Amino acid sequence: MTEEQNTSLPLSDIRVIELGTLLAGPFSGRLLGDFGAEVIKVEPPGKSDPMRNWGKSKDGVGLWWPIQSRNKKSITLNLRVEEGQEILKELVKKTDILIENFRPGTMEKWNLSYEILSEINPKLIMVRTSGFGQTGPYKNRAGFGSVGEAIGGLRYVTGFDDRPPSRVGVSIGDTLTALFATIGCLVALHERDRSGKGQIVDTALYESVFSIMESLIPDYMLAGYIRERMGNILPGIAPSNIYFTGDKTYIVIGANADGVFQRLCEAMDQPDLALDSRFVTHNARGENMKVLDLLIEEWTKSLTAKEALKRLDEKGVPSALIYSAKDIVEDPHYQEREMIIKMDHPQLGEFPMPGVVPKLSRTPGKVKTVGAETMGKHNEEVYSGLLNYDEVKINELRERNVI
Repeated sequence: MTEEQNTSLPLSDIRVIELGTLLAGPFSGRLLGDFGAEVIKVEPPGKSDPMRNWGKSKDGVGLWWPIQSRNKKSITLNLRVEEGQEILKELVKKTDILIENFRPGTMEKWNLSYEILSEINPKLIMVRTSGFGQTGPYKNRAGFGSVGEAIGGLRYVTGFDDRPPSRVGVSIGDTLTALFATIGCLVALHERDRSGKGQIVDTALYESVFSIMESLIPDYMLAGYIRERMGNILPGIAPSNIYFTGDKTYIVIGANADGVFQRLCEAMDQPDLALDSRFVTHNARGENMKVLDLLIEEWTKSLTAKEALKRLDEKGVPSALIYSAKDIVEDPHYQEREMIIKMDHPQLGEFPMPGVVPKLSRTPGKVKTVGAETMGKHNEEVYSGLLNYDEVKINELRERNVI
């Protein structure tokens, strides 16, 4: 951190209560926590967030949880009982943002609707993430990220045309939704500075996926074209594909812009290709994509991946290996940009995880802690320090399974 950088994180004056489980809601909490928000993660007593045990594990510790719940405090609270609901209302009085990703109607069933909570705290921003949103004929449907990806249009165009629809190798529907929810949350915070009032941020899984689907709808409604699965290419965009090399690996090349394509031809020692009528314009290259890709792969197969990428880099042609986790860990650029950071974990010792995105020049985000290894680790800190409960009351709440 340079001298000009402020040591105070940009969201350090914001308190967040995170309800819900798994991915979309908690990922929003993680993003806010990375930039300094105090995030209090709530789990029901005796029933942990399933994310604690998802993914690979080491020595009985799930390896996803420490990342997803980094920078968060962990408390337990039973929202299914009236006493637990009243405690949440006390917390809401001192909270800026409440994140929940239950099925619509759940918060209302628990007497924790926005109408009730905003009477307690008119400045409260309630981030509501669900499969289909808080309104509409599908609002009561269960919806995981996979369903959002399907109905949002992404699954239909993912994969190869001779195979069934595929999925991306990560939970992209959930994380996209969390990104949009976080944007909405920050917009609502900014607006609150002017109005002094909170509001609901209603984010649906399917809408978040649909929002990134480019010209999918006008393609259909105005041009009568339904985008299909195209494997590693995009319709009419060439060259932009993966290409096999002489050492039996694949590289990505993206050279669809006219100037970049000319540089690719120079890298291939075939400058005349850029003047070929089949390839001289963007539209021509799109129409002759298959022929062009065969010519490029004939060149890449004559070289190792390292040799091809060196030539492409020298000519300023966007290109890369297709990285595995091993490649990422060994890449010096990832290291220089602090994109793999190492934190202390109480059971596993040094724990590697992704760094903070995006990079802020003056008030960058920071990972201070891994996800709490035990449920309710911060019960005393929150209930005693924030709500001023004494030890007797905390013990009574614990005995009655309220916390």
